[in-house]
Amino acid sequence: MKFGPMPLDDARGGIMAHSQRVGETMIRKGARLDDAAISALRGAGRTEVICAILEPGDVPEDIAADRLATPLVSPLIARSRAATGRVNLSAEVPGLLRVQASKIDQLNSIDEALTIGTLPDYAVVAPKDLVATIKIIPFSVPGTVLTVAEALARQNGTPLTLHPFRHLKVGLVATELPGLKDSTTGKTIEVTEQRITQLTGSLLPPVRCAHDEESVARALGGLIAAGADMLLVIGASAVLDRRDVGPAGIVRAGGEIVHFGMPVDPGNLICVGRIKDKPALVLPGCARSPKLNGIDWILTRLFAGLKVTSHEIMRMGVGGLLKEFDNRPLPREKAPAMPRVGAAPRSAPTIAAIVMAAGRSRRMAPHNKLLVTDKAGKPMIARVVENVLSSNARPVLVVTGHQHEQIEHALGGRPVRYVHAADFSKGLAESLKAGIAAVPPECAGAIVCLGDMPLVTGRMIDRLLSFYDPEEGRKIVLPTFRGKQGNPMIWDRSYFAEILAITGDSGARFLVGKHAEAVAEVEMADDAVLRDFDTTESLTTLPVRMRPEGMR
Repeated sequence: MKFGPMPLDDARGGIMAHSQRVGETMIRKGARLDDAAISALRGAGRTEVICAILEPGDVPEDIAADRLATPLVSPLIARSRAATGRVNLSAEVPGLLRVQASKIDQLNSIDEALTIGTLPDYAVVAPKDLVATIKIIPFSVPGTVLTVAEALARQNGTPLTLHPFRHLKVGLVATELPGLKDSTTGKTIEVTEQRITQLTGSLLPPVRCAHDEESVARALGGLIAAGADMLLVIGASAVLDRRDVGPAGIVRAGGEIVHFGMPVDPGNLICVGRIKDKPALVLPGCARSPKLNGIDWILTRLFAGLKVTSHEIMRMGVGGLLKEFDNRPLPREKAPAMPRVGAAPRSAPTIAAIVMAAGRSRRMAPHNKLLVTDKAGKPMIARVVENVLSSNARPVLVVTGHQHEQIEHALGGRPVRYVHAADFSKGLAESLKAGIAAVPPECAGAIVCLGDMPLVTGRMIDRLLSFYDPEEGRKIVLPTFRGKQGNPMIWDRSYFAEILAITGDSGARFLVGKHAEAVAEVEMADDAVLRDFDTTESLTTLPVRMRPEGMR
């Protein structure tokens, strides 16, 4: 293929490289340069055009994409027609996609003109989900290159296989111990049923029993008699050994343990067994959470009719670190456990933002620090509120007190709700309580932001929000920089009553020590979460553009 600027006399029959408007005519990228197009270009005073000229043996992009896609199609995977050198492959049914990565790598290594992108191996897909895309990069491919790729794609069958989910009846045994809340067991059953339904299965009426192996065995036998295709046990106490209550109950019911534990976190303590031809699993404690964990990796394979052997489980370590960690670019909370089949995705909890803007600003008297304007004429409180509004926290409540009319004027037009703290002069606690009391009942909690911290960005706030998770015990979330605690802080609604009982000029930070088991510290990349600006001297340390006019 020739490519580049061509004299118009030589460009006839070529392929337009870049869209161009010529008078009233648009000659689009990829269009064939026929007599009419050449004439239009010449009439506009053009003498040459950038185009591609196919040479003998070259295969046009759409034909090449079509030919390469053909050997990649397999049962239950549909294909689109070729357009602009691309063919998309999509799932026809819910199931588990298997991808032979080595073969895809080989195909992509033949020539830079041929590209195949796929979902990861063992991806869960719903009907019409895109599973792969074939794209020819230039306008054509040498025929010899395409022939090699076709031959490799046909060797030993397609590298893409979709295993449809089977409708399985699942039996669940939930053991109980004194002190275990009934609501905890109920929620576990609800989450488990959601998992089963998403995989096109159905949950038989769950059986609750005492936490001993004989009771578990008896319950499993009853579920087998009721027609269960798969058996699950969730213990009142975490399983710690293959001889613990849950696994022992499987063995007593006539089964065996295939493997205990897995290199996936959360999910390390799963126990995989079987009773005759029926899979029997003892679930780890993390199965109480709807978020992705090791049980999902096992269940998806079983529903797809794939065997789960000890060897297979031991090979799950790479990619098996699912738990949130500090520098992960996409927090696990923002990604669904698996594509939902026939169900809407689970929404994140709503967190309100409370912006504290009621204080007297005594340390910067006679000025109100929140109304000090930067070089662009923007008050500090306006910059803080704009940062909060750029986050996912909603609604945004601004607590006012001292000079409340001026504060509201400075924020005019911004989508916030004002909460006036009538007793703001009695101390910080009164302003905080006014904000907490105004949080709408549908909000799971609130993030308390200080009005004199303009360097805290919306992305920082969203990072904190991503760590909030009551189900995993993260009910109080606060930022740190090099180990030092800062602001803003997230408080779960369960602590609102304690906050409303605070008096004086102290905030709620003392509750952090009282509820240390519920605290999640999030290390931040810079010290913005430690820097408030409540003195004239401190303003000199702001970025230059944010300093008041006349201050270097």
